Amino acid sequence: MSVVTVKRMEAPPFREREALRYAGCAEAREEILEELGEALVEVRDRLDYRVCYCELPLTVRDDRCEMGELAVASAHLAKALSGCERVLLFGATIGVEIDRLIAKYGRLAPAKGLLLQAVGAERIEALCDAFCKEYEKENDDSLGARFSAGYGDCPLETQRDIVRVLDCQKRIGLFLNESLLLSPSKSVTAFVGIKENL
Repeated sequence: MSVVTVKRMEAPPFREREALRYAGCAEAREEILEELGEALVEVRDRLDYRVCYCELPLTVRDDRCEMGELAVASAHLAKALSGCERVLLFGATIGVEIDRLIAKYGRLAPAKGLLLQAVGAERIEALCDAFCKEYEKENDDSLGARFSAGYGDCPLETQRDIVRVLDCQKRIGLFLNESLLLSPSKSVTAFVGIKENL
């Protein structure tokens, strides 16, 4: 059984440009920037940046990735993890409060709901990036690109195994619904190949 670590992180710097991209805004008009700033202020203190993770031994045989108690058949994942002997498996979430606000404003003010969706997408991506950078620094390792279940030929059903191995629901309040979607919605699970620095 792998040792799973839980980490609560500080809010990473906000990337306004990324949030605008998620909102589908081609140009940053002043009123949109103002509304985006208001959405961020409203949600900022309600976000809870949490990650649970473990390192697993990795063997790649053709299209099969064997990671201790977890095995995945995926040519795309095998390619992403090629050359690595260990893999970082993690789940990350910014909590359920943003889902509640998105639902509320989706009914009352759809434009604000859209901006909150964009803020949430930017925040979870920023959390994943910050976590990976911190992991590299703390462990003197280099990480490859993140790879999530449902991408390419990696079965979405793999989410079940990831959530089970990490015990995400107990550790960070992250679980799967019947459609294999993560809840809270602004959450990510991922595999990342670990490349040792020589």
